[in-house]
Amino acid sequence: MNPDPGSDPSDPSDPGSDPGRRTGGRRTGNRPRRLTARMRLTLSYTLFAVTAGLLSLAVVYVGMRYVPNYPLTSSNPHYRSDAPSRQEILDSLLRASGYALALLTAVGLIGGWLIAGRVLRPLQDITRAAHRAASGALEHRIALTGPRDEFTDLSDAFDEMLARLQRSFEAQQRFAANASHELRTPLAITRTMLQVAAADPAGQDWGRLVTRLQDTNQRGIEISEALLQLADLGHAPPDLAPTDLAAATGEALAAVRDEAEAFGVTLTADLRPAPTTGNPVLLRQAAVNLLHNALRHNLPPGAGGRVTVATGADPERPGRVHLTVTNTGPRLTEEAVATFTEPFLRGRGRTAGTDPARRGHGLGLAIVAAVTEAHHGELHLAPDPAGGLRATLALPGPAADRERPDPRAAG
Repeated sequence: MNPDPGSDPSDPSDPGSDPGRRTGGRRTGNRPRRLTARMRLTLSYTLFAVTAGLLSLAVVYVGMRYVPNYPLTSSNPHYRSDAPSRQEILDSLLRASGYALALLTAVGLIGGWLIAGRVLRPLQDITRAAHRAASGALEHRIALTGPRDEFTDLSDAFDEMLARLQRSFEAQQRFAANASHELRTPLAITRTMLQVAAADPAGQDWGRLVTRLQDTNQRGIEISEALLQLADLGHAPPDLAPTDLAAATGEALAAVRDEAEAFGVTLTADLRPAPTTGNPVLLRQAAVNLLHNALRHNLPPGAGGRVTVATGADPERPGRVHLTVTNTGPRLTEEAVATFTEPFLRGRGRTAGTDPARRGHGLGLAIVAAVTEAHHGELHLAPDPAGGLRATLALPGPAADRERPDPRAAG
């Protein structure tokens, strides 16, 4: 039996409101059945109509009982028969009132039932959509039409919730499938190399085999650590303290300079103070990931590749600081850039590049997006018309600046 949509789950007297009486997230069947919302509305409408009728008839009865206060006679002077007495008139009024109240009750019940059904009809659509969503069908939308009211607002909010849930579940499914693939790949390579070595032990270059096994194992460790980092950022808020985004970026530049020289990419930095409240380790990791992405998806060696890094106060949004990383490279589309923060999606698609030095795991920008969200910031990725990508990580300034109102908001 489905729970009654008209019942109040917060009612402490209702046994169905006890979380201990739930099984598998659904209410157990021992919840007492109450009148439906439609029946309660019908009875309320009828009670109101009958009460209004009773009041009207009471006014008429009082008027007939006490006004006028003189003996009643025939209004026709030629009609000499005795006029009905006041009591006879009141008795007739009471009989007529009883018939009128019975008719009013019937009309109230029938009309209230029809009106309540019409008013509550949108709830039936919402209930059906909720049951479909509970069964896993998240693609359904209510799309309630008509003028804006409480039901259309509820329908639009429910549709928005379904859309967000669908996007979230689809992203989780893609993440799980891609993570399984990425973790299986180094294990499969390791197994193949070991099988080949076991089949012909004498013909193996053991030094080269050990090196390849170490590289493959390291790749699996890096993927696992990146996945754990993503999971931690999604569940536990980081420890925040006053820090400088420029200092974290400077440490990241020092960590990638050798890689930039190996790729033949020129690094240019303009690091101005960017005080904020954040986690220095996570901000440094975000800057490293942005720089790795800019270096590995750049022009080929010798082609004049460049990476420009800048930090400082945001000139367009007072009270915020930013880190901007711009690189040269192939031309990108808005559609492609919109997918860059999804896990395991690389610049060349799902398949890694053939150059081991430039090959990544497809998790760098996903981690940057997670770090940015944990710091209540914004990550903007935009293609450069001349080729390459412009990545801007914007964060709130220090606490004192955040308490200061934005002058643009006053207008």
